[in-house]
Amino acid sequence: MTNQTGRPAPALPRTARAWLSVLARYREPTMARSLFELAVTLVPFVALWVLAWAALSVSAWLALAVALLNGAFLVRIFVIQHDCGHGAFLSNRKAQDWLGRSLGVLTLTPYAVWKRTHAIHHAHHGDLDHRGIGDVLTLTVEEYRARPAFGRLMYRMYRHPIVLFLLGPGYLFILQNRLPFGLMKSGWRYWTSAMGTNAMIGIALALMIWFGGLMPVLMIFMPTSVVAATIGVWLFYVQHQFEETHWSRGKHWQLYHAALEGSSHYVLPQPLRWLSGNIGIHHVHHLYSRIPFYRLPEVIRDHRELAEAQRLTISESIAAVRLHLWDEEEGRLVTFAEARA
Repeated sequence: MTNQTGRPAPALPRTARAWLSVLARYREPTMARSLFELAVTLVPFVALWVLAWAALSVSAWLALAVALLNGAFLVRIFVIQHDCGHGAFLSNRKAQDWLGRSLGVLTLTPYAVWKRTHAIHHAHHGDLDHRGIGDVLTLTVEEYRARPAFGRLMYRMYRHPIVLFLLGPGYLFILQNRLPFGLMKSGWRYWTSAMGTNAMIGIALALMIWFGGLMPVLMIFMPTSVVAATIGVWLFYVQHQFEETHWSRGKHWQLYHAALEGSSHYVLPQPLRWLSGNIGIHHVHHLYSRIPFYRLPEVIRDHRELAEAQRLTISESIAAVRLHLWDEEEGRLVTFAEARA
């Protein structure tokens, strides 16, 4: 990962924990700004849905094209739901949670379930002793070598780009999210969240079929959802799966150090940054998750050290797809070929 000059990014002058008091100044959401961001996300999303439905009378392929475009706005809706889960979007907690639940119907994500599993992700990211909930499975070189041949094959299949970015996202959001996996025995609250979300999705699908048959489901609902899921999984992957990310064990693991060094600053063109809700500024988000997504650019504008830290370009992110195993000795992600060598 490099800075804009092509040289390695400079070391941060503050410790990860020391940044907390600095970043606390950016944590308060502004009601007017939050409602504005909600409006400029939901209005285009609904408008494109209506346009796609109208396009069905002209051409199913035209409707499909509009639906695929609308997937980008669904990603932004998920980012707003994400901020609600962190308590970063509205000052009123109850209103914020109800907004998150409502948006969860659009994103096919039960709010309470996701909120809890994502909190676990934030609390344990980078800790080799606490993996498996809310993250992309990552084995160490030694763990991979210790697996039998079938176990190694299954892990290689799981980490294959076709599974991670083509098959996996649709499975995760359309099928897996229908049950509170990871929290199956954690109480009625998570089952209520999952079943309540399922019920609302079912009603929406029934109305689509009632008024338009299967075509709106097949050519609008499904493509929009799958495109958004694919983009979302890609963003989540590159935010933590890069060569110089951070993993450690037990007493050597520190929450804020892992947050800052184990999350990337994904450098995107402005239109993509807007559509992804600035979630690429992920190192700052993990360090202080209560900062509203629309204030993250303020942080890197005011603090050049953070703007230069953990930068990951689009080309670097594509190259990182080859990295699958954590080498504890070298302290970096490596390829299967490097692990064999």
